[in-house]
Amino acid sequence: MDLSKITKNGKALFLAYDHGMEHGPADFDDETIDPARIIEIADSGYFTGLILQKGIAEKYYDKNRNKVPLIVKLNGKTNLLNETLEPYSPQLCSADEAILLGASAVGYTVYIGSENESKMIAEFAKIEEECQKKGLPLIGWMYPRGKAVVGKEHSKEILAYAARVGLETGAEMVKLPYTGDVESFKWVVQAAGKTKVVVMGGQKMEEPEFLKYTEEIMSTGAIGLAVGRNVWQSNDPLKISNKLAEKILVIPASEPESI
Repeated sequence: MDLSKITKNGKALFLAYDHGMEHGPADFDDETIDPARIIEIADSGYFTGLILQKGIAEKYYDKNRNKVPLIVKLNGKTNLLNETLEPYSPQLCSADEAILLGASAVGYTVYIGSENESKMIAEFAKIEEECQKKGLPLIGWMYPRGKAVVGKEHSKEILAYAARVGLETGAEMVKLPYTGDVESFKWVVQAAGKTKVVVMGGQKMEEPEFLKYTEEIMSTGAIGLAVGRNVWQSNDPLKISNKLAEKILVIPASEPESI
């Protein structure tokens, strides 16, 4: 499966904005609550993909005007239920709908370790079959959740297992949390085999800490990051985007390129 539409120099820098469903509007301020503002940042030339739920894509993304490749998240849930329960994220959008919206790739979350894991893996497998027929890359959000993995969500063993599930179910790429150190995450990347690994940006950090985090991620063999709050909650989103592109995509400073 060709990943060239959502990578540059074999690397990936995705701007994530699926937080409204997953977290509610608590992450937003008066500016970032407007999807048009986020798409403007994504279209800066620093990003190889923009992650949206279908409703935002339908109403704000213009496949004939926007330059940044669209990645549609096919499933989702709210965070109103206690996360110690066994989470399930139902499919909300089909591969065909995503293609009509202009998607260059799609994503789907499987909560590894949840009692509802088998249901999500079965949905993932059907979506993967559809995507293969249409030449549409499928990214697996492989997140450990549920009582079976409480306290082990960032462990080398569980994340390597999650990465391996992505490989064995046919994902072209997996999005994972970070273990917290380079050597353990190298094993996670190795477990993913030929499936590419991107790491979630996570909670908002101070810029020096986040840039160090990025350097660590890139030294593990992962191909990049999917970052949201650490860009669009920044005081200067384009400045931090530039710095991330330098470290991940090898784009010279202050020279954004059209994607």
